[in-house]
Amino acid sequence: MLTLQCPYCGVHAEETELHAEGEAHLKRFGPGSSDDDFETYLFMRENPKGVHFERWRHVNGCGKFFHAARSTTTLEVFGTYPAQTYEPPQDIKDKISAKYPGWSWRDFS
Repeated sequence: MLTLQCPYCGVHAEETELHAEGEAHLKRFGPGSSDDDFETYLFMRENPKGVHFERWRHVNGCGKFFHAARSTTTLEVFGTYPAQTYEPPQDIKDKISAKYPGWSWRDFS
């Protein structure tokens, strides 16, 4: 079973206490954006085999949203961090680089 630590309340929660909210670090487009930009925001998602950054919500706890970096093949969790960040913290990227040299995900590596 997947276990993630909420970066806000510190609880190590099983996935049954959480809700997966999809891909993290999406660039959102508002009114006045082009149809292509809005279509990309709504429908285009990464679905990698390996390292992935996801948005989660601690529904049976503090209720806050956070991001998690994990491997989709092994369920290894590299870390969690607040959702109000534009990119993963450097220590999490370093953990991933130590395990998977040369990895990249979108603009992060």
